[in-house]
Amino acid sequence: MSILYTTVLGLTLSFFCLGATAQTHKSVVAADPVPVKVGLVSASSDAGFFIADKKGYFREEGLAVVFTPFNSAAKMVAPLGAGQLDVGGGAPSAGLFNAVARGINIKIVADKGSLPPGYGFLQLLVRKDLIDSGRFKGLKDLKGMKIVGSGLGTVSTSTLNEILKKVGLKTSDVERDYMGFPQQVMALQNKAVDAAMMTEPSVTKAVQSGAAVKVIGGDEAYPNQQLSVVFYSGSFARERPEAARRFMRAYLRGVRDYNDALKDGRIAGANATEIISILTEYTPIKDPNVYRTITPNACSPNGKVNEASLINDLQFFKNEGLIEGNVSVGQAVDNSFVEAALKDLGPYVRRSK
Repeated sequence: MSILYTTVLGLTLSFFCLGATAQTHKSVVAADPVPVKVGLVSASSDAGFFIADKKGYFREEGLAVVFTPFNSAAKMVAPLGAGQLDVGGGAPSAGLFNAVARGINIKIVADKGSLPPGYGFLQLLVRKDLIDSGRFKGLKDLKGMKIVGSGLGTVSTSTLNEILKKVGLKTSDVERDYMGFPQQVMALQNKAVDAAMMTEPSVTKAVQSGAAVKVIGGDEAYPNQQLSVVFYSGSFARERPEAARRFMRAYLRGVRDYNDALKDGRIAGANATEIISILTEYTPIKDPNVYRTITPNACSPNGKVNEASLINDLQFFKNEGLIEGNVSVGQAVDNSFVEAALKDLGPYVRRSK
């Protein structure tokens, strides 16, 4: 997608409901809004950004946000490190940790997408014909199969590793390939691969096409894994800390609105119609029924990332020989912006109606 979205008109999306506690802080109304450049992948897990934009939360904080689409979070690392982007959103990866190890100042500052039970928007799918023929009866039958993922050194490869470990297998016991999620659906349909680690909405598309069957969700194999995060460039965090704090406050308001829309593993909560309308406006998926059907990602309404998950994934990357130099999760994570936002917003209270 090549369209830039701006918040000069005050479009802002919110991921969670504020409730009364969120109104205790004063919004900033600036004569000259502070520009903030945000890289995103135009996925449903960007909901917190989209809602905060659509509903004017960034504008209320005196920010003029410009969204720039990227094909992957990996391509945001260089512009974040150079200060050409202020904020990014996407999956933590071996490439990110290698950048931190080289002294590039990028920080993971908030949750953007995770896998609590019931919200397995990342799934392992196996071709339906392999199940029908009896070639695949259980996870042990993954041995020798060709499994496609989104990219080498991404957190979904760690999810696959956790699945394989359940039945005593290793990543070396399967053949791995990598491609984008829409291409994964076609590869399953064409029988070019045997299985796929895939996120929604591609999961639903593959199943509805009859090409594949869900086998196990990431929320079952690796509960609460941290799949997607918000990044700050070092220059944004260090040189414009007040703007960075305002951004986080607006983002969490968006995330809370989104959480209000979640119910029983679907976007079916109190404000679901509003949130689905925002997602169809901001993402390539224009059919509201898709959002009503898919399993959505979860995102913490209080913002903090699951550091235990990140530590486990970093160790997996090290075991795979993908990490260059010494680096720790502690070097990459900065919770101070979430903590400052929570002082203003208070803890999340779910909207009942």
